[in-house]
Amino acid sequence: MKSLRYTVSFLVAVFLAGCMTGPDYQRPDLATPGNWSQPMQGGEKADTPEAVHWWKEFSDSRLDALVSRALAANLDIRLAESRIREARGNLVRTGAALWPQLNVSGSYQRRQIAEINTSRPPSARANAVFSKNGLTGLSISGTSPAGPGVSITPDLRGGGNTTVGVSAGTESLAKKPDRQMDLYQTGFDASWELDIFGATRRAKEAARAEIEAAEENRRAVYISVAAEMARSYFDLRALQHRLAIARSNTATVENSLQLVQARFDAGLTSELDVRRAEAQLANTRALIPALEYGIEQAIHRMSILCAEIPGALREELITTEELPDAPPEVLVGIPSELLRRRPDIRRDERLLAAATARIGVATADLFPKFMLTGSLMGSASDFSGLSLGANRIWSIGPAIRWPVFDAGRIRANIDIQNARQEQALLSYEKTVIQSFAEVENALVLYAQEQNRFEELGKSVEAGEKALAIANDLYAQGLVSYLEVLDAERTLFTARDQRLQSQVSVLTSLVSLYKALGGGWEGSTV
Repeated sequence: MKSLRYTVSFLVAVFLAGCMTGPDYQRPDLATPGNWSQPMQGGEKADTPEAVHWWKEFSDSRLDALVSRALAANLDIRLAESRIREARGNLVRTGAALWPQLNVSGSYQRRQIAEINTSRPPSARANAVFSKNGLTGLSISGTSPAGPGVSITPDLRGGGNTTVGVSAGTESLAKKPDRQMDLYQTGFDASWELDIFGATRRAKEAARAEIEAAEENRRAVYISVAAEMARSYFDLRALQHRLAIARSNTATVENSLQLVQARFDAGLTSELDVRRAEAQLANTRALIPALEYGIEQAIHRMSILCAEIPGALREELITTEELPDAPPEVLVGIPSELLRRRPDIRRDERLLAAATARIGVATADLFPKFMLTGSLMGSASDFSGLSLGANRIWSIGPAIRWPVFDAGRIRANIDIQNARQEQALLSYEKTVIQSFAEVENALVLYAQEQNRFEELGKSVEAGEKALAIANDLYAQGLVSYLEVLDAERTLFTARDQRLQSQVSVLTSLVSLYKALGGGWEGSTV
């Protein structure tokens, strides 16, 4: 018993001072540029962005309500939250291996025992006495100490007489009635695998990093859902305004056709002008169905983002409303801040930490595993007498398991985990580089789209003046109707492009907010 206590004490001491296999994780130190390559313009500033809900910067109550609604109900967000709960459960399950495991057992059996009895009925025995003169005596008895047989007994006293005995008997097996009995058993067994080489602790380290990665993934989904809702909302408002412009242009072309038809009837123009006006009217009307389809499609996208059936938001969104204005200033920060702001970068960094810890888990398989095991069992034929005190069987002691030959399986697994860590590092570096590129592209697009919007505004203004002049000259018969048609087409195209540019300014700003990390404060499940 003393040796057992010494053994247990030694194993526990080794466990408490146990080492950790595998490399310790260190966050990669990646070089980041000091400033963005594109100069700040168009309201962009290098100040540190504030952790705000960026969609509120557009000062649109309808957009604010839609984004809040989507963040509360979106199925992708709920899926990400479920994965967080899964990761947390995995951490608890992994950590449970550090503690002793105790199992209680009990059983009941009804047994039937068949018993066999051996009996010998009386046997006959005859004894004959022989002398020199022949048979001198004969006796018969009814008992026999054994089964059938013959015995010869010489006269050792010198009398010359010899006794010969013959016995005959039978042996029978008599079956007793079966006997039934109850058997109750109870007990427990315990085991404790000592994490001497840190396999379980490394597994917990990986599981904890995976929880953090899942939380960052949820933040990334939050940003994506908010950005998609904002884009869809801006697209909807732009399509509604483009539809209004198309219908207005249709009415204008219809009036022009009536004017041309009247001049043709009066013999003041040719049929060619009439046919050109009719073609212009048909082309303008042909734009309307595509715009109406785009409106319905945008409403369907927003409904799905809110976990609603496609047409659920139609009634509240079908009415045309003005596009919001872009905020006058956009805080973009500096490149080094991007590493801590973007959730996809933080997610990949946590996945790299988990992959590093998995190397330690695999390496620990090279070393022996030490365990303490014990059990105690008791049995009784009556439930009231069942206890662990009487009729008990117990065992306790250490155990070791060490793989001596596995055909290279363990070392192959270590190589696999090293390769996965390398892949995680490359994925992290790729995400960082892509993030910088996304910000740079968004900065360029936002600035250039603002310039384009300003130029298209000038184009619309000039087109309106050109159309007015063309109509006056045509009314005076100084130009052909072709000049009027060209002026109408130019003005319509300029108005449509300016509207598309206006929504591009807004959506490029959304892309910039998303590329910068969204300014999302995060939340808990």
